[in-house]
Amino acid sequence: MKKGFSTIMSAQFFSSLADNALLVGAIELLRNTGAPAWQVPALGPIFALFYVILAPFVGAFADAVPKGKVMFYANLIKIIGCLMMMFGAHPLLSYAIVGLGAAAYSPAKYGILTELLPPSQLVKANGWIEGLTIASIILGILLGGQLVGPHLAPLLLGIDLPFFDTGIDTPPEAAIASLVILYLAAAIFNLAIPRTQATLQPLAHSPLALIRDFASCNSRLWADKLGQISLATTTLFWGISGNMRIIVFPWAAAALGYTTTQASTLGGVVALGTAAGAVAASMYMRLDRATRVIPLGIALGLLVVGLNAVTNIWVAVPFLILLGMVGGFLVVPMNALLQHRGHNLMGAGRSIAVQNFNEQACILGLGALYTGMTRIGLSAFIAISIFGLIVAGTMALIRIWHQRNCINHREEVERLMVLARCDECHSGS
Repeated sequence: MKKGFSTIMSAQFFSSLADNALLVGAIELLRNTGAPAWQVPALGPIFALFYVILAPFVGAFADAVPKGKVMFYANLIKIIGCLMMMFGAHPLLSYAIVGLGAAAYSPAKYGILTELLPPSQLVKANGWIEGLTIASIILGILLGGQLVGPHLAPLLLGIDLPFFDTGIDTPPEAAIASLVILYLAAAIFNLAIPRTQATLQPLAHSPLALIRDFASCNSRLWADKLGQISLATTTLFWGISGNMRIIVFPWAAAALGYTTTQASTLGGVVALGTAAGAVAASMYMRLDRATRVIPLGIALGLLVVGLNAVTNIWVAVPFLILLGMVGGFLVVPMNALLQHRGHNLMGAGRSIAVQNFNEQACILGLGALYTGMTRIGLSAFIAISIFGLIVAGTMALIRIWHQRNCINHREEVERLMVLARCDECHSGS
């Protein structure tokens, strides 16, 4: 890997670590304040909100400014959201601001990979960065659970600043305050990210022009015979996984009688499996073979439905690891293929913004569906069944879609596969 890749990974690790620990802190804060039950699953879609709203702007901004600086500014926004939650703003509003920072962060984080590395290293790089991201999810969820738990929370609350009353009186508030340090660490690494040789693309001054440009980019990626398949797959995967990360808490409470701290360990178990699958995919998959993993998406959906049959922790742990492994092996090559096609079609930042828009819109829609089911009293078991069937059925349709492309547009698909095999080949289409 080229110089600077480890710095990008370090920045991503600390930022993602804080994001996931903050999620657990926000869940516990809502529970401690007696918030309605539907507000816990609403954290997922509220985090995705600015990904969808700002998609036409953040991608163009990431292509117009050195990506290290973009990531630095985004981390500052995350810190603001964290401080808002700590000092009494509603957790949903505060977490939406953190989501705003994440929306600005993502196009730069993934876009810089296509600027720094050739196509032959994209699957490997995605495997590493997704593996590290998932490791940060594991540790972040575990860290958040421990920070609000009975062992670390009293220690944090016992820390007093002389001559200054912080107003921090509860375990989740103390946990959230400690996470500012992680965001600051990520910001320091952001400043050390090297400037690539990629040409900066001018930012249009008119918001309407940016919206038109984004709509054009979105249409071009959906029209691409490989881009559309990879985009559909990653959109569905992240739509489900983004909500399952939160649903696991009420599921663990209903199926196993777990507290927030105990349930956070199960979220870490899923992420551990996903990391293993991601690393395996980075070792054994190539960019031009990415579409071969589509059947794993159908298996993933059926495994999600099977989660309802799990009522014992000794069954739950290996089952959740398997679930994560299948997801990790599915998403890494498809994500790399999507980045490759997007970079060729429109530039790294814009393509990642399109990807984020579709994926986060799916998180938003499915999260709203689950929040609505919670408000009318349906259980986590029903939500898991619905989500699993959506995954299995939609992935079956995506497989049929790709098979038809390989028949009806054989020459175009083969030409795009040649580009995926060649580090020196570049195409604007």
